[in-house]
Amino acid sequence: MTGRVFDIKRFAIHDGPGIRTSLFLKGCPLSCRWCQNPEGLLLESVLWYSSSKCIACDSCISVCPTGSLSAHPENEHHISICHDTCTLQAECVRICPTGALSLAGTMMTDDQAVQELMKDSLFFEESGGGITLTGGDPLMQAQFSIVILKQIKERGIHTAIETCMYAAADILKQFIPLVDLFIVDLKIFDSEMHKKHTGVDNELILRNFTALADAKANMLVRIPLIPGYTTSDKNLQEIEKFVAKTRDDIPIELINFNPLAKDKYRVFEQDYALAKVRKSFSESELSDFYTVIGRKSPEMH
Repeated sequence: MTGRVFDIKRFAIHDGPGIRTSLFLKGCPLSCRWCQNPEGLLLESVLWYSSSKCIACDSCISVCPTGSLSAHPENEHHISICHDTCTLQAECVRICPTGALSLAGTMMTDDQAVQELMKDSLFFEESGGGITLTGGDPLMQAQFSIVILKQIKERGIHTAIETCMYAAADILKQFIPLVDLFIVDLKIFDSEMHKKHTGVDNELILRNFTALADAKANMLVRIPLIPGYTTSDKNLQEIEKFVAKTRDDIPIELINFNPLAKDKYRVFEQDYALAKVRKSFSESELSDFYTVIGRKSPEMH
């Protein structure tokens, strides 16, 4: 079984209990305007350019077989990529002396992925941690994710996935016996607004959430605090009311906005809807948001 991975983050402490290793899988069914990991949206690999590492040697341009790279010295990005003609042969990646060019998305077998994840098993045992599949969304590469989770569970390691829950019900059911913690992202409660800002409505998401709760799965809800999109009192309160009505023991965590994502959009030469928002919310503002939903941070329980 093979799948496409775009990152592995070790010593993660915010992706579930204890010290964890997080595997980032390519592909997401949503297209949120504020996505923090735009390199994970597509299932396909993408050529990634970091202008800060570029020394303008132009070696990559000379070896590109499709002429998809060109130089623009007057631009802050010295190299321009035509993604429409790029065939990802990666000659440019191999020749780049500084690593300014790389592929966002690498094929791995399930055995390779598990081997990488288990390198940190000592930390899992000592901290009560484990592995988290995230992305993108692990439900987009469901069978690859399931095979990995089975191998991890057989080793007695805690498993978690972070998901937006937009998948067929029969796919989600296969994950229930393999996942110790479902970290569920709920963003916008109004279905029409959800579709406007993420590309899909949320009816399937809410049905899956209810089914998962009814199955007594261990769940944590996360709401990303995105200025102008998710932070209205009405939206936060509607999500909290839905969660509490579905099952009153499910905690809710509010995730602070991260302005650094705009750097990734520069890499892809894409517009970013929140480029002008330059700072995260303060601790006081975060506390006010928790007051709005009438809850405390899960870390405070």
